[in-house]
Amino acid sequence: MKKFDDPAVAETFAAYSPPARARLKRLRALIFKTAAETDGVGALQETLKWGQPSYLTPETKSGTTLRIDALKDGSGGYALYVPCQTNLVERFRALYAETLTFEGNRAIVFAARDDMPAPAVRHCIAMALTYHRDKKRVGARMTACTATAARPCG
Repeated sequence: MKKFDDPAVAETFAAYSPPARARLKRLRALIFKTAAETDGVGALQETLKWGQPSYLTPETKSGTTLRIDALKDGSGGYALYVPCQTNLVERFRALYAETLTFEGNRAIVFAARDDMPAPAVRHCIAMALTYHRDKKRVGARMTACTATAARPCG
């Protein structure tokens, strides 16, 4: 388990109930493992945003911010949040509608009683951690595509 570098994040984790803390620590570990295994992501910065443990890619700026938190409804559930201005949840839903549960356009939600489907979640995390990098690649491809009418786009 990776040590907390930010004391405020450590305090936030300590404040969770033991079951929620264990679930969120597993999700945290999956975020760090996925970042380490995904080309071009670089080191993650762990901090608090809106009082939630948050994960950023400041070194490469390859991804968008991920946040995690226990659900406030007392169910013992927890969530992985992405910025609602992205199309990430829409993309996650297209791939994993049968496997994951979503909240609007901002989160993957996990019930306390369910096991986290790690392969699907890992893929979603990787997509978020490369969101800006991939967006730039698609944009560059489309720009090159439209600049040369004879070249097929897609």
